[in-house]
Amino acid sequence: MKPETLLPAWHAFPEGRLAAGTLSLIGNTPMVRLNGFDTGCCEVYLKLESQNPGGSIKDRVALAMVEAAEKSGALRPGDTLVEATAGNTGIGLALIAAVKGYRLILVIPDKMSSEKIAHARALDADIRLTRSDVAPGHPDYYQDLAARIARETPGGYHINQFANPANPQAHESTTAPEIWEQTEHGVDAIVCGVGSGGTITGLSRYFSRVQPSVEFVLADPEGSSLAEYVRSGKHVPSGSYAVEGIGGSCVPAIADLSRVKLAYTISDRESFATVRDLLKRTGILAGSSSGTLLAAALQYCAEQTTKKRVVTFVNDTGAKYLSKMYNDYWMIDQGYIERPHTGNLQDLITRKYEEGAVITVGPEDTLLTAFQRMRLVDVSQVPVIENGHCVGLLDESDLLVAVHTDGKRFQLPVRTAMTSRLETIAPGDGMERLFNILDRGLVALVVENGQFLGLITKSDLLNYLRRKL
Repeated sequence: MKPETLLPAWHAFPEGRLAAGTLSLIGNTPMVRLNGFDTGCCEVYLKLESQNPGGSIKDRVALAMVEAAEKSGALRPGDTLVEATAGNTGIGLALIAAVKGYRLILVIPDKMSSEKIAHARALDADIRLTRSDVAPGHPDYYQDLAARIARETPGGYHINQFANPANPQAHESTTAPEIWEQTEHGVDAIVCGVGSGGTITGLSRYFSRVQPSVEFVLADPEGSSLAEYVRSGKHVPSGSYAVEGIGGSCVPAIADLSRVKLAYTISDRESFATVRDLLKRTGILAGSSSGTLLAAALQYCAEQTTKKRVVTFVNDTGAKYLSKMYNDYWMIDQGYIERPHTGNLQDLITRKYEEGAVITVGPEDTLLTAFQRMRLVDVSQVPVIENGHCVGLLDESDLLVAVHTDGKRFQLPVRTAMTSRLETIAPGDGMERLFNILDRGLVALVVENGQFLGLITKSDLLNYLRRKL
């Protein structure tokens, strides 16, 4: 196998022929050698599950679980699919429900990315958001809530990926044989995460038959309890983490971790930094859990003294996370990117004017321009800047007062509606003065020597205080 080549996928249909439909495109994903990273004496290959039509590895299990239920008679035309999901299984199910004509209800924890939720909604799924800070047994825990909704919905069928045997079977019968063929029967280690447990279970079953020496390595988010279970066999309390789709507080019912002998715990910060580096160095846009898997794979490679071929996954596309770890300001707000500390109120400014990060208008811009810019980035006010100086502030209330009698007034200049009596604050002013400004429902305009530096909002102050915990 040539080290720099894209490894061919299997074809579900004869080469050169058109696909029979969307569902025939699920699986048979390509594999590519990882370049641009220090892998020591090892070779690392990425299986690009992001190339599935729904953008993730979960398309495989979604199709397998639906078709198994149809075959058994448990799922009939007109029934309603119900599932608890971190988003990707839901998108896969929504894709299949759209093609096959089922109604779908998805129960999604509230920490999941807005892109995933929007994707599922666009496929006509009924989304029920629930709490992400509760444990199994709580009525709002997403798996328990989905089970209850399925029981209470006429014709409801609970997919239950966490206990559905068709989930690991999908990987045993498709993903694993693809890896075996793509690596020309030469793989030494496979690095996986555990969400429902289907991937690692199905792969380990297959390779226990064809190549029992393959090492299975668990990549687990810091805050999940699964890595400790692999290391010691003990169930320990879990914490919170921002990586989506993998990790958990207990071993899922279908998960068989008996062949997993090594586990790495990866922090959110390292996961996000790794996946951002993957994009910059290779052009591969991958999701957050892929950063966890790749970071673990690189740690595994660093510990090896003999050459090994290591396979891991791009579980889903990073297009589902553009508002999160690929957004510098989200990363700053969450404390994953550190800026130089000034020791004054400039540390609270997330979007700095000198970096071009503040959405502004000029006094001669139209009110329509101001409104469109506010909607573009979902803010309720914009500073009015002239020659580097903040000369006013325009918020939604100012706009509404100006145009409520006649929509044509959107063509008026900003200076006719802006507030010019500004409450400014210097970088060296104290936290108490900042709080007094925010407590009056205002935003703080930070100005030094007449130059506008940026805004501080209530959200900025809350993020700053949370990062100090």
